[in-house]
Amino acid sequence: MPGWVSQGFDDYAKRLPVDYALQLVEVPAGKRGKGADLARIKRDEGERSLAVIPKGARVVALEVGGRAWSTEQLAQQVDTWRHDGRDVALLVGGPEGLAPQCLARAEQRWSLSNLTLPHPLVRIVVAEQLYRAWSILHHHPYHR
Repeated sequence: MPGWVSQGFDDYAKRLPVDYALQLVEVPAGKRGKGADLARIKRDEGERSLAVIPKGARVVALEVGGRAWSTEQLAQQVDTWRHDGRDVALLVGGPEGLAPQCLARAEQRWSLSNLTLPHPLVRIVVAEQLYRAWSILHHHPYHR
């Protein structure tokens, strides 16, 4: 990822307190090329994604067909997740989207936008929105 992506993500992740820690786990994408078996690549990426999810975690799939939340609704979701007491794993798919086994494992589906966003931008938007949700829940002046 370009430096600006890491810097943007890290900036928001560092703002969150320890009890709202945001950890990025990157799953390597399969090699795509001429004649690549995209269905197999997507399935393999899904298996690698599921393998790194903490046991018992709530899985939320980020996908266009998911539910769009306002920032205030996201804050309510974050509060619900926090009181649930489990880790939350947010899954972002590869260029072909999330594998069916990832969607089947997801308890919720979240759509950031009807637009197709580049993956580098998604991680920054998600980190910023989670920080903004935290700021709403804790009456921090960031969300004004």
